[in-house]
Amino acid sequence: MGEVDIGFVEECERWRLQSRFFPSKVGGEPAWLDLKNVPGAEDVQCGTCGDPCVFLCQVYAPYFANDATFHRTIFVFVCKKSECCKDNDGGNLKVLREQLGRKNEFYPFDAPEEREDWRPDLTVDKWTKTCHVCGLSAPSKCAKCRKVSYCCRSHQVIDWKTGHKEMCNDPSRKPEDSPHKFLFPELELITESENSEDSEDEGDEMEKEKREMEKYKLMVKTGKAGTLQSEKDIDGDLMNMVDDEDEVFTEFRSRVDKHPDQVLRYDRGGSPLYISADHQPDHIPKCEECGGDRQFEFQIMPQLLNYLGCLDVMKGLDWGVLTIFTCKNSCIPKSGYCSEFVWKQDIVGQKKNLPKTNT
Repeated sequence: MGEVDIGFVEECERWRLQSRFFPSKVGGEPAWLDLKNVPGAEDVQCGTCGDPCVFLCQVYAPYFANDATFHRTIFVFVCKKSECCKDNDGGNLKVLREQLGRKNEFYPFDAPEEREDWRPDLTVDKWTKTCHVCGLSAPSKCAKCRKVSYCCRSHQVIDWKTGHKEMCNDPSRKPEDSPHKFLFPELELITESENSEDSEDEGDEMEKEKREMEKYKLMVKTGKAGTLQSEKDIDGDLMNMVDDEDEVFTEFRSRVDKHPDQVLRYDRGGSPLYISADHQPDHIPKCEECGGDRQFEFQIMPQLLNYLGCLDVMKGLDWGVLTIFTCKNSCIPKSGYCSEFVWKQDIVGQKKNLPKTNT
């Protein structure tokens, strides 16, 4: 078990979030690692409504134990329907793992060059058709214009209602080259060590101010700015809501308060930072691919909700923490990808009204 890495989101140029640069990211379409064996709607089906879940985030997490895991990415999906989001129930979530050796049929052996014009041909479209709405494998096309493909009927209906009707009736118009408005806002996910010391020199202060400004811009963009309390007020409200004996929550708050805008915690082989002593898993199911043990890899924090456009989490998406467990041996998937396990933990009752960030 190594140090805990914590993740933050920030805006960046879209080209940096494409598959050829092996990104970690939030929102938009998945930047698939395996460009040929792309999952379909049935692989990320919501356990409640049956519709495909929408891409939430991905973490590029190479595992150097063997060559087969030189490139490795974990994808997390969630159903956007509020009625599918239930307390302490992960049925509306899906997690997939993909991995490739350093030598593979898609990417060069050497590291990518951080340039927009570097190998723009390394796209999933070169290998297969993907859904115009969500980026999943798309077996069907619009019967009228034949320009766009879809993973399922429900996403075709969504696209028709959100702009494709006009494009379909105008042959001169081309599909937009930007994330579909049905998806979450696309942001880069960056990480740093939780234990890094905060320097007081001018350079660090400028970097901190830059991050705060970027964070503010994101909140303005998602409509969150103007509704935030001060950190002092929120801390007071939080502690008044928590029972004195809830040591797990107290530990959660003390860790999170050091970096209040963290949206992810990565600690492969370590332990989750649970938000409550209640509803922790008794056991983690074995890997469905190889039958081996799974271990904790990372968790998604409630602060991420602030960047998803979920202005009223009580009527939409909500979670305390999402803990992701993956195959301990990172076995080789038979179909290019395989499912992993997610445990959703919430704070129910009065505590569910907790603000999602200290900022």
